[in-house]
Amino acid sequence: PSIDVREVQNYVHALEHGLARLPDLPVSKRLLCEMHRLLLVGVRGQEKTPGEFRRSQNWIGSPDNQPETALFVPPTIENMWPALDDWEKYVHEARPELPLLVRTALLHYQFETIHPFLDGNGRLGRLFIVLYLVEQGLLPAPLLPLSAQLERTKSLYIEHLQGVRERGDVQGWLRFFLSAVADQANRSVERAERMTDLRERYRSKLRGNRSRAGEVVDLLFGNPVLTTRFVVSHLGVTSQGASHLLRQLTELGVLREDGDGRRGVRARWYADDVLEVLEL
Repeated sequence: PSIDVREVQNYVHALEHGLARLPDLPVSKRLLCEMHRLLLVGVRGQEKTPGEFRRSQNWIGSPDNQPETALFVPPTIENMWPALDDWEKYVHEARPELPLLVRTALLHYQFETIHPFLDGNGRLGRLFIVLYLVEQGLLPAPLLPLSAQLERTKSLYIEHLQGVRERGDVQGWLRFFLSAVADQANRSVERAERMTDLRERYRSKLRGNRSRAGEVVDLLFGNPVLTTRFVVSHLGVTSQGASHLLRQLTELGVLREDGDGRRGVRARWYADDVLEVLEL
């Protein structure tokens, strides 16, 4: 029920919406507005015109909430609109001269500098990176969660954005962005390899087991917190059968039960090893 959890849920919903819309609506101002509306449902910024570009001035990093003391003041409304139009044209440039990742870095920087919404620009700008790379065919699915990497290095991230704004240090920003992509790509590869190893280890524990516990193992890699209700709905077994399968895996050390198992759906089974890999 926390705001942090809700923000993550909104982030996932907004990305899923963007990916689902791509076949009919390319990355554009309109699509960003649709995603922005979903991002701000019930979280910080929900009162700041979700899904609509700003109609008033905003600013970033002011200790007393005044533009005079702000770290950065984005363009005025008058200048924002042509800047957004230029941004969208560059997104769809027919014959780009620069490599895709370099263009992505420039587009992300430009979006954050235009800061076209009253709130949620950072969240949406990080979402854009993955959406754009999927649209351009570099990623088959959102397999590069770059937002996590940028959050880990937030102070450097802001510093390099400011470096372009204040000193025109485009090279510094590009080096930072490309290094972040490389680091997160390596993390993703390591995560995938460890997941594969973990699944094989679990399957070896079940060798000779004729129950449907192996199917539950497959489920937990897509949903590492399980309930009997979840297993029932996905495997079509009875509630008693689901509980039996979950307890088999608990005895083997694959799952950890939390809660009163006698009360069925209120009990939860955690795949701690999977969760640990996801936190890489």
